[in-house]
Amino acid sequence: MIPEPLFNIFGIEIDMYAICFLVGLIACFVFTYIAMRKSGYSSSARDTILIIGFFAISLGLLFAVFTQSIYDFIANPSEGFKITGKMTFLGGLLGGVIAYLGIYFIYVYAINPHLKENNIFKSDMNKGVWELLMFVPISITLAHAFGRLGCFCAGCCGGIETDLWFGVQFPGEHVKHVPTQLFEAIFLFIISAVMILLYFKYKFKYNMTVYLIGYGIWRFLIEFVRDDDRGQFIPGLTPSQFWSILMVIGGIAFFFLYRYFDKKIQEKKQAITE
Repeated sequence: MIPEPLFNIFGIEIDMYAICFLVGLIACFVFTYIAMRKSGYSSSARDTILIIGFFAISLGLLFAVFTQSIYDFIANPSEGFKITGKMTFLGGLLGGVIAYLGIYFIYVYAINPHLKENNIFKSDMNKGVWELLMFVPISITLAHAFGRLGCFCAGCCGGIETDLWFGVQFPGEHVKHVPTQLFEAIFLFIISAVMILLYFKYKFKYNMTVYLIGYGIWRFLIEFVRDDDRGQFIPGLTPSQFWSILMVIGGIAFFFLYRYFDKKIQEKKQAITE
């Protein structure tokens, strides 16, 4: 654990959490770029998707901070609603996805068709979100895994007290805690590797289902040993467990919806070629 700042840049203190966070973002963008190249995305389509992704992540971070502030208010309403700067991943994921889809559809379907061919903002969107859904979950899990390593270095998002061999004593603590951050990082790297194998070797189309169901179940279970009370949406469930249930339901729904629409798309393509 290295919670203290490592160095200072223009008056901004940089710690291991910030470094892990930055490495995660870089890994996310690099993997997405490589996957798009291998999947046949045009150069302008790749650029457009990455630029939109940058803005979506920025908005997702704001949503992560806002969601955490809501959690803090639910846990301690007497202190009032305050923006503290702390973040929660699931809130950022939801905000980022909504922001990305909103920006993407506005640009691709409302702006891009009306741009002239010599316009620098004109994109050849030969492929879009549909194909992106097959590998973008990998980009998310890679970024999230490095983020959890950052949490471990910062000593946040830890687990309950334990005397077991894997317990970790964080700075300023006198007891050992379950290193939920490390466990989650390991899980995310493993599920990333599984999805990479499924996509690149077998052209598996349902990695979004693997991610939503896999992480949803994992997060629901690990909440039982986390030690960061954030109030309750539903009695007996933490906010993250509530969202985890929705992720699993969403993963199941995605499988059937994607299969249905993919069949329609393939039938349409076949009809055109005949």
